[in-house]
Parts: sequence; C-alpha cells; structure tokens
Amino acid sequence: MVNLIAEEFFPDDRNRKYYADNYTCCPPPLFVVIITLIELGFFTFYTVSLGEVNASGPVPIDSLFIYRPDKRFEIWRFLFYMVLHAGWIHLIFNLMVQVMVGLPLEMVHGSTRIGAVYMAGVLAGSLGTSVFDSDVYLVGASGGVYALLAAHLSNILLNYNHMEFGIARLIGIFLIGFAVYDRYASHHNGAPVSYVAHLTGALAGLTIGLLVLKNFEQKLNEQWIWWVALGVYAACTMFAVLFNLFNY
Repeated sequence: MVNLIAEEFFPDDRNRKYYADNYTCCPPPLFVVIITLIELGFFTFYTVSLGEVNASGPVPIDSLFIYRPDKRFEIWRFLFYMVLHAGWIHLIFNLMVQVMVGLPLEMVHGSTRIGAVYMAGVLAGSLGTSVFDSDVYLVGASGGVYALLAAHLSNILLNYNHMEFGIARLIGIFLIGFAVYDRYASHHNGAPVSYVAHLTGALAGLTIGLLVLKNFEQKLNEQWIWWVALGVYAACTMFAVLFNLFNY
C-alpha cells in the first residue's frame, strides 16, 4: 500500500512521461512546410517577372503585398508582406531558420497552434513597424521567424520539468536568436527589413506561445501567466491598430 502511494505522488523515471515522448509525425507537421513553399514560390515568381536575382534583390516595391506606410488601409499588406523577400540571402536564411525551429515545435504542438504563433508574429512585425518605424517599407517573414524562436522560450517556460536538458535548450535558443539578429544587423542596412519587426515578432511569439502551446503540467498556480500574456498581446495590438487609425 505504501509503495502504491509513493509511486502515485513520487513517480520514478520509468513512469514519467518526458517532453520528447510527445514528438509525432501523425498528423504531419504541414504548416511550416506549406508556408515555406509559398514564400519560395512568390520569390521565384517575382524573380522571373523582374528578370533579375541577386543577394539583395529584386525587391518588388510596387507589389500588392509589400507593406507600405502610404497604403496602410490596404490591410492585407500587414500580413502578406511575409511572402516577399529582399534577395535570395534574405529568403534562404528565413526559410532555413523557420524550418529548423518550427518543425520541432509543430511536431509536438500541432499545425494550428504553430500557425497561430507564426501569423501573430507576422502581424506584430508590421504593426510594430507602423508605430515605431513608420517610414519603412517592409518585406520578409522575419516577424514569424522570431515568433517561432520566442515560442521555444514559451515552450520551455511551460514544460521545463518535463524536458531533458532544459537549460541546454534555453541556451541554444538564445544563441540562435543572437545569430539571427547578428546576421540581419550585418547584411541588411538600407533594405526593407525592420529590426522593430524582429523585436515585436519575438514579443508576439512569447506571449501567444504562452497562450496556445500545450502545457503538459497544467499547474493551477501558473494560470496567471496565461492572463498576463493575453493582456500584453491584446493591449499592444489594440494600441497599434488605434495608432494607425488616428495617424493615417
């Protein structure tokens, strides 16, 4: 009897379910694959249409999808700028990072949750740019990429006790994030790539990640984090929307 009680409240490693046990390809992780193919397809289309390709171009300034401050009321631009990129280096780097960091998350949390995180980052990137970098044209999926990076941090905060090598995961996320930032800071001066979009995309990934990613522990004393994350994202989004409405 004593042994049964001990196993219930203090399970050993044989009975413990680790985070890694939740990886699955059924259903397949389709969102990251599909969005990557879409972005690659748009870049190919504009490369063929404009008849040129180089490390920093072509940039389709007249595209219906590019975010432009003078066309802010064409609201689809706040999302669809993600399908355009400032050259093949910008494209390949974004696609490589989002596949590398997005697929592991999607295999655990599913396409719907990861899609929500990614699109929230894209939207936050353009809204943040419209407020803090208001004269900038914007292309690229960097807001979504940074959201996926920050969602890994949310995932660690939610499921740390179920993870093996949780500290190593946390250090790895910071190293990758710094590498991504350093790569953009070094190679995209003057290009329509906003660092504000990176920061606001990361904030969206952190907050939306805390809202929608699976929490395998479900501790009641951590529910306040859910409400804080919801409040931060909702307040920032509402402020940015109102700013654009009243400062057109």
